[in-house]
Amino acid sequence: MTEGIAADGFLGGALHLRQPPRGAHRAGTDAVLLARVLTPDPGAMVYDLGAATGAVGLAVAHLHPACRVVLVERDPIMAALARENAAANGFERRVGIVEADLLAAGAERRAAGLAADQADLVLTNPPFFEGGGHRPSPNPSKAAAHAFETGGLDLWLRACADLARPGGRLGLIHRAEALPACLAALRGRFGDCAVRPVHARAERPAIRVLITAVKGSRAPFRLLPPLVLQDGSGRFTPEAEALHRGGGPS
Repeated sequence: MTEGIAADGFLGGALHLRQPPRGAHRAGTDAVLLARVLTPDPGAMVYDLGAATGAVGLAVAHLHPACRVVLVERDPIMAALARENAAANGFERRVGIVEADLLAAGAERRAAGLAADQADLVLTNPPFFEGGGHRPSPNPSKAAAHAFETGGLDLWLRACADLARPGGRLGLIHRAEALPACLAALRGRFGDCAVRPVHARAERPAIRVLITAVKGSRAPFRLLPPLVLQDGSGRFTPEAEALHRGGGPS
């Protein structure tokens, strides 16, 4: 099923990830930013929801050797690659893979092995598009990874809240224009929301938002300084370069 797929270097070559061929859904800068958006406490249980080939969760496992990680992915081919990647990088004992659909009813998630209130930290990169309004990829796997039906984002973040323990933290990356929808879906479930805009270059509008929040918190909203990925020549800024390296958290 996954034969003939070469391994890519990730986090400056610290991880080796088998990913689908180009044209399919592949991990890149979004995964790097999400993996580094929050630092788990030692011994924390970290859930990577919508894990695909496991890039985010495996990066966390590499950066934070004392934590445990659960990769949750509904696509069986992606889940198989995630399982292979966990083994290839030596994380079998600390990283588990659960094949489950986050948008399924709670009873179905429980039957798949996703119990409520288990995660100290939930990291997620939800599908970016909802209810049409975009041109889907001709690659079926990529199209499914990038879009869901109307109301899907609210259901997805409801599942995040279900899996996080009280006081558990959430890290989320999304398109910048989806910020209002994200905040609306988090309301009543998470507080202490902090948003960091991500810009390709300083003079351009934000392309992504990194959102962190705490389940059940009543702390107020915070807008953080922006993260700029490239300088005027198109090279990574020092901060972006540090985030992409394979060393510890910057």
